[in-house]
Amino acid sequence: MKYDHVVVHSPSLPATQLFLLFHAAGDKPVAMAQIGTEFAKAFPRAQVVSIGAPEPDSHWYPASGSEDEQARVAAVLPGFIDAVRQHQQQNGVRAEATALIGFAQGSTMILEAVAQRPDLAGRVVAFSGRYAALPQKASTRTTIHLIHGDNDVTVPLTHAVDAQERLTAIGGDVTLDIVDDLTHAVDDRAMQMALERLQFTVPRRYFDEALGGGRPGDDDVIALM
Repeated sequence: MKYDHVVVHSPSLPATQLFLLFHAAGDKPVAMAQIGTEFAKAFPRAQVVSIGAPEPDSHWYPASGSEDEQARVAAVLPGFIDAVRQHQQQNGVRAEATALIGFAQGSTMILEAVAQRPDLAGRVVAFSGRYAALPQKASTRTTIHLIHGDNDVTVPLTHAVDAQERLTAIGGDVTLDIVDDLTHAVDDRAMQMALERLQFTVPRRYFDEALGGGRPGDDDVIALM
């Protein structure tokens, strides 16, 4: 299955971090390019790539079918996960230094992908998204940042609240930021929340490693000021 992509930013030196962006259903990779430039400004050593859903309809998974949504997502996850791995290998960036950024259906894909493969990425930023089905287990290997408008009628805020509560209950590492009066969109406030989370939120796994006597690596998607 072919996944087109747009390179938003390539650093002059070898990339130390990788940002992969995934658009809403029916959009194209260029739809996330502007968002990608904001991440590139904040993380100039990162390779930033916007990846497109398979043609011809630019949906990550069928909107309807004989199977439930989770089954429809699961059917396409192997190819999706392979695409992420390929970009990591091509850029020489480890999973811990990879951030997956999604909007709407793109968010569903990255949330489901790290639920199945917690070693896929160190960070997830899910704008206006939801799980196809709430996870039954979670790992602190991925820090998940949920950002959602309180006036989103396409994907109601309750999905993000339920996800935050479930992940917290099963031992995951999650944050939730709610944007006042925002509909199904990413505005400047939502973008700033995402950047602040990536720059200033210390992943829970760092504390777990410290308690276990280990030393956290320095290749996470984080830039403490």
